Amino acid sequence: MAEPDTSQLFHVVALLAAAVVAVPLFRRLGLGSVLGYLAAGVVIGPFGFALFARPEAILHVAELGVVLFLFVVGMEMRPSHLWALRRQIFGLGPLQIGACGLVLTGCGLLLGLTPPVAFIAAFGFVLTSTATVMQMLAERGDIAMPRGQKMVSILLFEDLLIVPLLALVAFMAPAQAGDAGGSRLLSVAIAAGSLAALVAAGLFLLNPLFRLLAAARAREVMTAAALLVVLGAALLMEMGGLSMAMGAFVAGVLLSESTFRHQIQAEIEPFRGLLLGLFFLAVGMSLDLAVVAADWRFVLMALPLMMFAKALCIYVVARMLHTGHADAVDRAVLMAQGGEFAFVLYSAAQAAGVLPGEVNNAMTAVVVLSMALTPLAAIATRRARRRDSESVPDGVEPASGQSGSVLMIGFGRFGQVVSQSLLARDVDVTIIDSDVEMIASAARFGFKVYYGDGTRLDVLHASGAGSARAIAVCVDDRAAADRIVELVQSAFPQARLLVRAYDRPHKLKLVAAGVDVAIRETFAAALQFGEAALRELDVDPEEAARVTAEVRKLEVERFELERMAGIDAGAGMIRTNTGPRPTPLTTPRRQARVLGPDAGPAEGPDAPPAPGA
Repeated sequence: MAEPDTSQLFHVVALLAAAVVAVPLFRRLGLGSVLGYLAAGVVIGPFGFALFARPEAILHVAELGVVLFLFVVGMEMRPSHLWALRRQIFGLGPLQIGACGLVLTGCGLLLGLTPPVAFIAAFGFVLTSTATVMQMLAERGDIAMPRGQKMVSILLFEDLLIVPLLALVAFMAPAQAGDAGGSRLLSVAIAAGSLAALVAAGLFLLNPLFRLLAAARAREVMTAAALLVVLGAALLMEMGGLSMAMGAFVAGVLLSESTFRHQIQAEIEPFRGLLLGLFFLAVGMSLDLAVVAADWRFVLMALPLMMFAKALCIYVVARMLHTGHADAVDRAVLMAQGGEFAFVLYSAAQAAGVLPGEVNNAMTAVVVLSMALTPLAAIATRRARRRDSESVPDGVEPASGQSGSVLMIGFGRFGQVVSQSLLARDVDVTIIDSDVEMIASAARFGFKVYYGDGTRLDVLHASGAGSARAIAVCVDDRAAADRIVELVQSAFPQARLLVRAYDRPHKLKLVAAGVDVAIRETFAAALQFGEAALRELDVDPEEAARVTAEVRKLEVERFELERMAGIDAGAGMIRTNTGPRPTPLTTPRRQARVLGPDAGPAEGPDAPPAPGA
């Protein structure tokens, strides 16, 4: 009887053991999971303990992790949101990539490469690692933030760019017999047809499919269907000459408004995390230490030169487009690396006779090393920024290791009043604020307020958000409140979230985002003010109270109508399936009598706030 072959099982165990040991260790050291995976891959790869001989085979399978990750990201981007990013995708993306490509081509010439080789080497390095940047943004909770959205837009454009770059490599290849022009046109037609087929399937087939499977109540079939959608979309795009990641992203966008979105995401999540970790392990295995040793002079010159040049270009482009210094530095540091698409481009260029084999090996090593250095550079930058931001005067204590049952962010006039009710019942409240003068003033009245910026995830962790039963956002900055809401919902789902709303549109936005309680900051006080004004005008107190109650009731009704159906800001109409129609709340006489002259058509997300809103 033949002995069973245990080599495959041994490889699986080795991969899992490397991840289980390295990732928690590196995260405990503050170095992040990406670097842990890369280091583990180097150790167990063919140039470490040689437990694996062919890392390229693992890398090909592990690319499915990137595919699943892009699918999950796509599910977070509704088509309307993606349309809103069109200027960043097709404006910021080409500008940054074009500038970086030209400068890095010059760097290649300085390194002694011929112009065609320098061009291919440069544009391969321009293609940032989607997996690395996305993973780091996800760990920081920044994917949905404006700074994260801009990076996502650029990465999406880079995914699209791989197609024309591969076509350009074929064009640069030595002339061969045959109708090359017709072949290229056929390739473009196949790519466009594949994309159209995917969009059509997503619009007309996916929702009915998942509705049918949900009725069958077989969870394993739902999991299989979710994987089928992702991998099928990736395969269709690959057959059409596009990237698998782009196909998965498009499929995610098409399912972003599906009622099954959360269920599909829950089914995909375990596979995504495992395969993405496997991808980083395979990248670490691909680092050929023999090539680094043989061409150490080239690698030692190319790595810092290309990373610094790319980072500088990204920073300059960001500042030209009026991005703040901190966000520009953050984008430059995270995107100063090469990426996984460089491996594809370099291999295609070598096969076409455009890129010499030794340059391919050396540039691949440079790309892998840049991916490994990026987490370290990001950590160093974040720590330097933290030291700068936390240099506060003596007597002001930064938040660190707090564990109150309620975390209050912001201790201005609004927060001070809110705190009275909590403190009166001996609720354990942790209060943070970034106004040093206010903290010192509060201390003179016996209030313990810690220094901390609530828009930073690390500060929220240090302030005890992970163990808080409720988080009260009392800041007087609408943009800061929105950012805190995003961070809390992604990182601290156990806490009830109460938020100070600026006006009705802001409250509508917060409620739509899933905030537990949203309170308009001046509404109750304005109602009391109006009732007092009526009494001063000799209106009967009962009548004044009745009018106030009617205003409150109409306001609640109107808010519910706007929340459920949406409001047309230009005409004050409720949207319905049969077109806009006036509502009882928008008749001019009733508006003027009950809600005031600014309560109707001026409402909307772009309209100025109504008085007392």
